[in-house]
Order: sequence, then structure tokens, then C-alpha cells
Amino acid sequence: MTMLVIFDCDGVLVDSEGPANRLLTRYLNDHGVDISVAETEATFIGLSLDSCAKLVGTRYGVQLPDDFVPEIRRMTAEVLAREVTAIAGVREAVAGLQGPTCVASSGEVAKMQLTLGTTGILDLFEGRLYSATMVRRGKPAPDLFLHAADQCGVAPDRCVVVEDSPFGLQAAQAAGMRALGFTGGGHRDHGRDRQMLIDAGADLVFQRMIDLPSLVQAM
Repeated sequence: MTMLVIFDCDGVLVDSEGPANRLLTRYLNDHGVDISVAETEATFIGLSLDSCAKLVGTRYGVQLPDDFVPEIRRMTAEVLAREVTAIAGVREAVAGLQGPTCVASSGEVAKMQLTLGTTGILDLFEGRLYSATMVRRGKPAPDLFLHAADQCGVAPDRCVVVEDSPFGLQAAQAAGMRALGFTGGGHRDHGRDRQMLIDAGADLVFQRMIDLPSLVQAM
């Protein structure tokens, strides 16, 4: 059966989570949130910036500035333009897939265009970039993945989501899609994070992107 493979972007296609979360940690520290980089990664990876701001308010009791979202977007774009790299094996993996592909990210389309373009892999997904800004609810709600599947004309039960975050895997599960957890990004450790991703809903967890075509074919 031909499957639509829906990729998350940050931490799956591009190794951007490390630089982005170091920046976010510094920003939060400067605005009164006592948090480490490890805690930032554990708490916010997979969420939209709007959701991050709401969570900071409820969990840490800190009201971030009104310009938090545009300011972090601006600062992150500057950092990623210098530091982002592609996940090893992405081009080969996409070439080896038998069906269509797209990207569904909590980040805005401009960020995906920046990171995918900077790393030279935007051509693999041009015209098939879907952002949480396009739907009412971001991850862990299923809205974004259902939107991506609808835009590609594929039923949810014929989709496989590739995600590095518990929120993304929960969203895939809620959408009725199969899900693969990926631990090949610089912020993940396969031994440490494998069970966490399985607990979040991954059908299985893998570390090398080049292995993706055979995993999808076996599903």
C-alpha cells in the first residue's frame, strides 16, 4: 500500500532544535524563568510559540512580553541561518520512498523555508509545507496532520508521521495515523529517549534516516 509520509521539520529533517532551544532558554532566563536547556527541550519541543507562551504563564507564572512570538522568530531565524544543518541521509531517504511526502511543523512556513533552504533540501518538499498556523489547534491536537493529509488527498489511515517529540507523536495517534519516532537529531539520544517516544505513541523508534524507506515499506 502506498503511504503518505508526513515529516516533522525541526529535529527530523534539519538539526535545528539545539540552537533554537539554547536561544529560547536564554530568552526565558532573561525574562525571569529559571529553566535549563534540557528542561526547555523536555517542555517545549513540538509546541508552537503561542503554546510555549501560554505554558510559560501557567507553569512558571511568568507573563512574556507581547512581542515574544515575533521577537523569538526573528532571533531564531538569525541563529538558524548560521547554524542549522540537514539530518544525514534525508535526500537518500526521500528518494527511496515509494509514495508522496510532505512536511507538517509547529513552526511557520517561513521558518521551514529558511531551514530547508539553508540546508539544500527545500526542493524535496516545495509546495507541500504545512504549519500549525494554518489550523485552529497545534500539536498534540491532530488538526495539523489531518490538514496535511487532506491537502495531499490521502486518508489518515494511509499516512505515516515521522516525529521526534512526544507532542507530535500524540498528535499522530489522535489523527489515526501510524507514527515513527526519530532519535537522530543532535538533541536526542536513542538509548535515553527511545522509550519516551514509544510511550508517546510511536509504533517504533529509529535513529538513522536512511533506514526510513524500509521501515515504511514494512508498515
